[in-house]
Amino acid sequence: MTLKHTILSRRKLTTPIAAGATAIALAISGAAIADAGSSTAASSSTKGGSAGITGRVIPFHRGKTSPATVVGKVPASWRAGSGTLVSGTAAKKAKAAALAAFTGGGTVNRVVLLSNGEYNVHIIGVNWPHHVFVSKNFKVLGAE
Repeated sequence: MTLKHTILSRRKLTTPIAAGATAIALAISGAAIADAGSSTAASSSTKGGSAGITGRVIPFHRGKTSPATVVGKVPASWRAGSGTLVSGTAAKKAKAAALAAFTGGGTVNRVVLLSNGEYNVHIIGVNWPHHVFVSKNFKVLGAE
């Protein structure tokens, strides 16, 4: 078997494998998009936790604007970009609280400690909420 023949036979095998993997990836992402589209807007409840904030995220849809919705309490002194990035146990607890309150998608890309000791959990990949505010005791206070 020559080198040219070996390379061509490997290329013939690689193409169907790549095509199959692509088809599987598209099927999985299509199912995820369909599932994400079934979520509803966030709602406020008086059940559970001190603030009782629960809801579903509004999934990201290209070209659609995000609603200007605020639920619960947003710290009066908070401004986008303020605070100190945190990691470790406190960040994990704040992230867990935010994701438990707002289910249905998105990715937490950072947790910020605010000057008042509360946390801002920043969520990307969703139209709403982008900011979930968590108390020092890791209870969700509000979102926007």
